[in-house]
Amino acid sequence: MPNSANYSKSHTQSASKTATAAIAAQPSYIVLPRATELAGKQYQTVLEFLVDHFQQIDVSVWQQRINDGKVHWLNGELITADSAYQATARVYYYREVLAETQVPFAEQVLYQDSHTIIVYKPHFLPVTPGGNYVNECLVHRLRIATEIDTVAPAHRLDKDTAGVMLMTLNPQTRHAYHQLFLDDNITKNYQAIAKITPQLLTQLADNSCALPIHWTVKNRIAPANPSFTMQVIEGEANSHSEISLVAVKGDLGLFELSPITGKTHQLRVHMLSLGMPIINDRFYPVLQPKGPDNFDKPLQLLAKRLRFIDPVSGIEQDFQCQGLAF
Repeated sequence: MPNSANYSKSHTQSASKTATAAIAAQPSYIVLPRATELAGKQYQTVLEFLVDHFQQIDVSVWQQRINDGKVHWLNGELITADSAYQATARVYYYREVLAETQVPFAEQVLYQDSHTIIVYKPHFLPVTPGGNYVNECLVHRLRIATEIDTVAPAHRLDKDTAGVMLMTLNPQTRHAYHQLFLDDNITKNYQAIAKITPQLLTQLADNSCALPIHWTVKNRIAPANPSFTMQVIEGEANSHSEISLVAVKGDLGLFELSPITGKTHQLRVHMLSLGMPIINDRFYPVLQPKGPDNFDKPLQLLAKRLRFIDPVSGIEQDFQCQGLAF
């Protein structure tokens, strides 16, 4: 299995040297809101809505996309600059970036049947298009490799996190795999490396505590500022993780983590709440300035193991990848 902590020195130090212009191979779409959802706004054309809704994209960009035939309805009919606004209709468009980062690490298929693919996702590779990534994502890579254009994720995994993922292939059975996560009928085990607190190091040194050391973390997580980061706030707990320190090397610890709930950045925030943020975390404890990824410093968080009973075959499945280098 891949070892996500080992990186070839031939790789570039950052993504800035491996960026190329790109147009999405698969379209994104947006559903045109009803009048009651528009807070009093009115649009005569689809173009008016797109320009107002995606304010970060210049009107000239949308006009050029329309002129190039890159905006269309569900049935494939092209949308023009004069196409009338149609509430609840889907508008499809192809995202573009001037410079798409190329991630120099490979995914690995661990298992495949007619309904699922179990895959190892490397650090830095997003699961789906977003931000500066349109084609350089796990879904697009798998669609090319398998020649199956219905590949879709059954759950989320942060771009910065590596590890085992469940992907679905068959739209007819996809809901059954989504339901595994909704019903908590799937077990996820992670590894992380973090700096141990001085107090805990002292306790370990004087033998007042011994490995493994376990924490049950339950608290309320909510969006912070900026909204793509999370924070612990007062209130009834909506998140739960089981965390254990299982090995120590110098001032670093190897942790095993089991998220009982699935909040965004939950394990990263829970490790921070213990005073031990994960190594190379660019969001916590302090949000780092936006910049190219440093491929020599991956977030030391790994989705190591995934266990579930397949809802279609009834077979008990258990998949894992090699752990973090420690």
